[in-house]
Amino acid sequence: MTSSELWTRETADRYDAEETEMSSAAVLGPTLDFLAELAGDGRALEFAIGTGRVGVPLRERGVPVVGIELSEHMAAVLRRKADEDALPVAMGDMATTTVTGDFTLVYLVYNTITNLLTQDEQVECFRNAARHLRPGGRFVIELGVPPLRFLPPGQVAVPFDVSERHLGFDTFDLVEQILVSHHFTRDGDDGRYRRGNSRHRYAWPAELDLMARIAGLELERRVADWDGAPFTQESAKHISVWRKPV
Repeated sequence: MTSSELWTRETADRYDAEETEMSSAAVLGPTLDFLAELAGDGRALEFAIGTGRVGVPLRERGVPVVGIELSEHMAAVLRRKADEDALPVAMGDMATTTVTGDFTLVYLVYNTITNLLTQDEQVECFRNAARHLRPGGRFVIELGVPPLRFLPPGQVAVPFDVSERHLGFDTFDLVEQILVSHHFTRDGDDGRYRRGNSRHRYAWPAELDLMARIAGLELERRVADWDGAPFTQESAKHISVWRKPV
């Protein structure tokens, strides 16, 4: 067991409803195009596959997908969409859990590597990806750039969403590189808000590149989004691709 926080049944059951934008064709289309091209004729392994937001439609495109998932509640939601024969899922953490066979693609989307709360565990995640890749295979991560440029001296919180039904802000421990996302979600029309939070270890692109080198992987490409826009100092996130040497 790693330091990743476990998703509860309640959180898993409402996850898809709360992530409708991330499941839209506008978001998923470029994501699936990007991943399917890298997978080619081989198999893909998704770390922290969750409810199958990406894995299920990627499988429907003809890419054989296997998943690793820590939360049995998230995996139970995925099982409503695809059975074990169509999309096998190994229960366990993404830093140490292994599955049989090799893959042309291992991927980890939507900031999920930050669920590993120590640098050592994040390094092991890279090693686990390399362990599953065949020579020439790729490891892909989607991750936000830490928004520390928005922090003036003395401030420890940054808002990331202020909308009618949701208030969200991040607080930072700059020494330990720990980010806590705070959510206030309005569930009904009675004015009440549900409060939740999650802990993450943020990491810079250069730090990830070093983790990749430790695991024997080489940076092949870094872009700002799934459409392939150039990554610049203004980019809010990055899609990074590391390759296992032949």
